[in-house]
Amino acid sequence: MGFGKYDPQQVEQKWQDNWNETRCFEVEADPARPKYYVLEMFPYPSGKIHMGHVRNYSIGDVVARYKRMRGHNVLHPMGWDAFGLPAENAAIKNKTHPAAWTYSNIADMRAQLKRLGYSYDWRREIATCRPEYYKWEQRFFIQMLEKGLAYRKNSPVNWCENCNTVLANEQVEEGKCWRCDGEVEQKQLEQWFFKITAYADQLLDDLKLLEGSWPDRVITMQQNWIGKSVGAQLTFQVKGMDVSIDVFTTRPDTLCGATFMSLAAEHPLVEKLIEGYEHADTVRAFCRDVANMDRIKRGADDLEKEGVFTGAYCVNPLTGREMPIHVANFVLMGYGTGAVMAVPAHDQRDFEFARKYNLPMQVVIQPKDTVLDPAAMTEAYSDPGFLVNSGQFDGLQNDQAKQVIVEHLGKEKLGKPTVNYRLRDWGISRQRFWGAPIPVVHCEKCGLVPVPEDQLPVRLPEDAQVREDGRSPLPMLESFVNTACPTCGGPARRETDTFDTFMESSWYFLRYTSARNEAAPFDREALKYWSPVDQYIGGIEHAILHLLYSRFFVKVLRDLGYTDEAEPFKHLLTQGMVLKDGAKMSKSKGNVVDPNSMIGKYGADATRLFILFASPPEKDLEWSDAGIEGAYRFLNRVWRLAEDLADAGALKAVGPVAPLSALAGASGGELSAPAKDLRRKEHDSVRKVTRDMENKFQFNTAIAALMELVNEMYAVKDALKDAPGGAEVLSSALSTVLTLLSPVAPHLCEELWVHMGHTGQLATMPWPGYDESALVKDEIELVVQVNGKVRGRLTVPAEADQESVRQVAMTHENVLKHLEGKSIRKVIVVPGKLVNVVAG
Repeated sequence: MGFGKYDPQQVEQKWQDNWNETRCFEVEADPARPKYYVLEMFPYPSGKIHMGHVRNYSIGDVVARYKRMRGHNVLHPMGWDAFGLPAENAAIKNKTHPAAWTYSNIADMRAQLKRLGYSYDWRREIATCRPEYYKWEQRFFIQMLEKGLAYRKNSPVNWCENCNTVLANEQVEEGKCWRCDGEVEQKQLEQWFFKITAYADQLLDDLKLLEGSWPDRVITMQQNWIGKSVGAQLTFQVKGMDVSIDVFTTRPDTLCGATFMSLAAEHPLVEKLIEGYEHADTVRAFCRDVANMDRIKRGADDLEKEGVFTGAYCVNPLTGREMPIHVANFVLMGYGTGAVMAVPAHDQRDFEFARKYNLPMQVVIQPKDTVLDPAAMTEAYSDPGFLVNSGQFDGLQNDQAKQVIVEHLGKEKLGKPTVNYRLRDWGISRQRFWGAPIPVVHCEKCGLVPVPEDQLPVRLPEDAQVREDGRSPLPMLESFVNTACPTCGGPARRETDTFDTFMESSWYFLRYTSARNEAAPFDREALKYWSPVDQYIGGIEHAILHLLYSRFFVKVLRDLGYTDEAEPFKHLLTQGMVLKDGAKMSKSKGNVVDPNSMIGKYGADATRLFILFASPPEKDLEWSDAGIEGAYRFLNRVWRLAEDLADAGALKAVGPVAPLSALAGASGGELSAPAKDLRRKEHDSVRKVTRDMENKFQFNTAIAALMELVNEMYAVKDALKDAPGGAEVLSSALSTVLTLLSPVAPHLCEELWVHMGHTGQLATMPWPGYDESALVKDEIELVVQVNGKVRGRLTVPAEADQESVRQVAMTHENVLKHLEGKSIRKVIVVPGKLVNVVAG
């Protein structure tokens, strides 16, 4: 008879059509059922799915299918992060429009994802470049503007002349643009910001809610990015000028050791300080060079410290010392006040700077029983100790001195306790075309005026012609720019900057809960039912910005009354990269493996199986041609096993048996020993796979357990076909294999499920349970040793006591042979494992 040769292309298309026609994965909110919302980070529509996508989405699909079979009402949506600079640049390069480029790529990538058999509810698909999506974020912006959480100010920014836009700090690498490798310069621009700093404490404190559910590494990265520091703000008067410099420090206990001042190159006082100074031009040139440096590099510990004297001095508020003021390359305007009181004896950066420029050093913290000599020090002393050279504060333990000194300065109005954050407000405006318009108008009479909500969306004119130089056409497009002021009705101009694309990805997961709602951004009840996302899956490269902005957005939307949730993602899995020849796959390295080629040759199931079996999800995965061939061979092995059992009549004789059904004789004496062993292996496999699937997501070990079960079936199938209860046991075991394997290789398993005679889609079947008592063996095999060397094996009842085991061991023929002429000293029984006879 036979099923015919396994043809993955035919089988996979058949079942994808079936799932689509039966709307198998479409879901609605159902308060009577437990929900589970699984989501992979949505892709930028580049036009091609790469192996990183396949890994991310295969992980998510296994989780979705598994949770569905466990009885959950599963939401598993997909969409497109469709705005942004890459699409615009690619469209310009290919002499087409960003909209045409993006929508074409979406169509191609959607087809690829469907070809992989992912269980998405495609009715909920979104594309962030569509007006019906971004109209709602325009509404959020206006409401945030009303709350004071959105504002506009003049700010220094990273500007790429080639790309004609602002870049985030993270998009500047070694002073160059991450996209075009062009030089990045500092530029002053009027920019729109979100006041994310207003939520700094909440963002930090609520990380405690995620401990144990998010990777520790991600939580630490966010804590460091927010960078909360408790300290003091101190005031230093500039000598001979009616100006002062405010400094934030976490070490007010070292104030008497401050011997000079270091300013950021961008500090607004620099120009005033160098006025009339003979080397002013040298200072200006240094400031220009430093301001154009990579900001991350400037903050690195291994940066070579450089600076220049401004010609000005400030006065230490405690000691009265006149301190020279320098501009230094390691001081950042984005942290504290952009000014650092330099304490070279107790801060390593200041120590290196002072040594290089021969600046004075004063020890003010001494360790117990040691006297530090500045001239002999090879590094700064930053450990605890007692104050010295600090006047009235001498002898105080340094932690105690922090509070005492700040209180003293407070009385003198020269300082106050304060908290500082590394986190800066989020710059959300971009000077490019392919993005959501910012919904405000500029009126000479009324100033900045938000567009009324009933006039949203402010549509991006998709018929605008993009420029070859990358500059936005919006400022020159009169039909877009010229409008009427919503307040006075007079002539006004629309804002021509567009939103940073992190805007769209900061709330898309909420929109999926009611993606077709035209009356509101969210259906309140649907959002309440589905939120938060139970399992979020994506790359570690998004650990800070995307995840931080999403957390901020959810807190803002909560405060605006849209949701009750404080956090967007309950659990987070950061999957590893896909490598080839030890390096990340990339076109430049010539090591890209095309998923389409793999699917065409081996099928979607084999591609999914390999990428899930080759490595745990959180680890990097090394691509292997032999590995995917092995996955394909295993699926063929399962196919042939089902075919063989069907051809032998084993399946037809008993009909389809559900996984782990109550079989005749399963617990009695009617089953043969091989049947009992297979039955036990079946229960054990369900136990192992369930354990590895449930929250741990160790798909590689789950698949390994199924491979063992298949091997066991091959070993005993011929003996069991005609044995008492054997056909039933084989049918049950095969049903179990298909059920447990179906989240990984769903098409093949659906096909064989039907061939077995089962009815209904396997995707909708319940996950099997297992019986702990069925794992207990009736008999066990023990190794028998004489003086540590194996001399035999024996089978005993599993419940046999140690004395009984001893007696049986001493009757073993080969054991007795090796005891001839020797006296038995002792017999050691290791329960369930071995018997060792010690003789001499």
